[in-house]
Amino acid sequence: MEHQTNIVGGPKSSATGPGPEIMAADTLEGNDVYNAAGEELGSIKDIMIDVPRGVVAYAVLSRGGLLGMGDKLFAIPWAALTLDTDRKCFILNVDKEVLKNAPGFDKDDWPRMADETWALSLHKYYDQDPYW
Repeated sequence: MEHQTNIVGGPKSSATGPGPEIMAADTLEGNDVYNAAGEELGSIKDIMIDVPRGVVAYAVLSRGGLLGMGDKLFAIPWAALTLDTDRKCFILNVDKEVLKNAPGFDKDDWPRMADETWALSLHKYYDQDPYW
């Protein structure tokens, strides 16, 4: 089963170089995340790779805090995100309250993301099919 992140926006101004289909992960880290209503939800802190399968599993969204202190982190299934190349951001089609009530974690207490029970509940929360 193949799950991909959707890409929206205009074409690149140049046919040379990477992107938007294949990009370095650190190019996307720090990108803001908005919902469909245009409300800012946070920013991408990390992109998590499922190494044995060779696919992107999650984006870690950082929300709140000041200058990285006190941020709450959320694992977002990769397929739940849409990359907007025009605005250089991601779109996560959830209401702010859905994210506010989402299972999150702090920078010193990450979940075991390879735990299938955890992963299934997370995908269900964001109404996504598991990527595996």
